[in-house]
Amino acid sequence: MTADSQLCLMAVHAHPDDEATSTGGVLARYAAEGVETVLVTCTDGSCGDGPGGVKPGDRGHDRASVAGARRSELETSARRLGVGHLETLGYRDSGMMGWATNREAGAFWGMDVAEAAGPLVELMRRYLPQVVVTYDANGFYGHPDHIMAHRITHAAAAVSGVPAKIYHTAVPRSGIAQLATVLREAGLEPPEPSDREEGQFAEAEEPTWGTPDEEITTCVDVTRFVDAKYEALSAHSSQADNVFFLRLGPELYGRFFGREWFVRAVDRSGAALPEDDLFAGLR
Repeated sequence: MTADSQLCLMAVHAHPDDEATSTGGVLARYAAEGVETVLVTCTDGSCGDGPGGVKPGDRGHDRASVAGARRSELETSARRLGVGHLETLGYRDSGMMGWATNREAGAFWGMDVAEAAGPLVELMRRYLPQVVVTYDANGFYGHPDHIMAHRITHAAAAVSGVPAKIYHTAVPRSGIAQLATVLREAGLEPPEPSDREEGQFAEAEEPTWGTPDEEITTCVDVTRFVDAKYEALSAHSSQADNVFFLRLGPELYGRFFGREWFVRAVDRSGAALPEDDLFAGLR
């Protein structure tokens, strides 16, 4: 790579708000460093909460209205992170695994992978990102749309041949226990498991979810951008899953979310591991 080559980071996420916690820091940090940043959101988020926390299928939940509101929240979040380009694929939110919405016509989960990857191929060819970030093969916690985001990202990368590196977002298992400790020290009880993220904080001292520490290849310090990350998450305050973390306030939030972790899944840079920079070996 030449000294004047434009570096580009692309983050591929499933829903509005997914960008804020797991990649908000790297999006803000690299944008501040002059890296071109591209946020791709695959679905419309229409299976999210409606006004007052009303859930899909309940009276008063209007998917079109929810999608419109979440699009507005996404735009605000992207601005707060300094994202250079926001791209939405507009696929229909599939809902949680096992929901009837998984089987609806047009649901992202039910799409042909090659077809769904087509627009992403074009975006990769347009922006030429050296680094692409998405989820692991289980979609981090088994969400069908996250799994599909993983699949189309790898499919698009293979077809386009563009990215030199692909990373999967991660949370170290040791960090789960640390978060539970921080919450209890602050007088907050960690959330109970739910059908949305089964086992998220259950038995947090010995978590079974998250990424084994030894598999994590890359840890990026985003301490200086925690406020932007918190503000981005606050843009999505309509979603109940985010409210708990917003209750922590910026200072306490920053104690845990000042670093972001990744597993390097594809590499053509030859950079040594472990890394503290997604662009190691590329500049």
